[in-house]
Amino acid sequence: PLRRRHAAADGGAGPADPRLRPVSGRGAYDMVHYGHSNQLRQARAMGDYLIVGVHTDEEIAKHKGPPVFTQEERYKMVQAIKWVDEIAPGAPYVTTLETLDKYNCDFCVHGDDITLTIDGKDTYEEVKTAGRYRECKRTQGVSTTDLVGRMLLMTKAHHSNIDEDLDYRKHTDNFGKGPKGHSPWTGVSQFLQTSQKIIQFASGKEPQPGDTIIYVAGAFDLFHIGHVDFLEKVHQLAERPYIIAGLHFDQEVNRYKGKNYPIMNIHERTLSVLACRYVSEVVIGAPYAVTADLLDHFKVTLVCHGMTEVVPDKDGSDPYEEPKRRGIFQLVDSGSNLTTDLIVQRIIKNRLEFEARNQKKEAKELAVLEAMKRLEEEKH
Repeated sequence: PLRRRHAAADGGAGPADPRLRPVSGRGAYDMVHYGHSNQLRQARAMGDYLIVGVHTDEEIAKHKGPPVFTQEERYKMVQAIKWVDEIAPGAPYVTTLETLDKYNCDFCVHGDDITLTIDGKDTYEEVKTAGRYRECKRTQGVSTTDLVGRMLLMTKAHHSNIDEDLDYRKHTDNFGKGPKGHSPWTGVSQFLQTSQKIIQFASGKEPQPGDTIIYVAGAFDLFHIGHVDFLEKVHQLAERPYIIAGLHFDQEVNRYKGKNYPIMNIHERTLSVLACRYVSEVVIGAPYAVTADLLDHFKVTLVCHGMTEVVPDKDGSDPYEEPKRRGIFQLVDSGSNLTTDLIVQRIIKNRLEFEARNQKKEAKELAVLEAMKRLEEEKH
């Protein structure tokens, strides 16, 4: 049986309740996506209290290459995921028993992909040997590498659909591949949405009497810290907020955003928003104009929009005309100037570093696969 520990040391605030079984996860959590959220959801289900260790910028740069988001942005982003009870800032890249004890954790959890140090060693060796390691399934069809690849395409001239498809195929053939082969962990694959996945992510809670039902709409593309800041501010507008996020279909987003936006399709954006602790419900494929029918159906008492530009509807009308007429429309300043465009610009700026990082990571993973294969062959 795993030993129980409830006394936190060195400022590690573990749960005080001795019945709780604390669990630890750790990672870079750079460009947090629904794959990370799904890993944390699975980790939380293995115990009673989830503490997530997040690395510093310096630590990530040393082992993986320069992060897109600062450590402060990453800390806030992870804290916004609804299955996370606490974060451990500045967690070491190599998970040790000392770290688990410091945060009063019974075991740590990681996805079923390899994580290696700069010199190619398994970062979980010590905790695996001690029997304090658990594994959860990696989410099929998404990786940070794939998202970076999709964004880097935006640096190219605008293509027609056929050219764009060919270009994407050609790009994915090269991106995340080493010279010798293809790593199953870093390569590009396609996400397949299922009703089960939505059920796992959804809160399942209906609005209760006395709740303030607030509606927000948008693309929520590459769900990021700017979105989190906005939703947090909206959440603070009421004592008992019930926030419904309306997500526009891909074609609608492309109409008002242009280029090859959205980076994430409607299925991916749905999971990203559902994972946020401030959101209670998501409308998948919400109409661009906030209609009387929509407001009446959900019994909406407040409609909020951030400080970003509101593009007119196809017919030139204001999509917020109805909530404004009812006097329930409110602009909310998130205090953040981070947009999907700015993230893409950050990535383009680091384009060569990203390409180099992914090639290196791939080569490292392939070397480990080769070694594992050789060990298997030697056994037989």
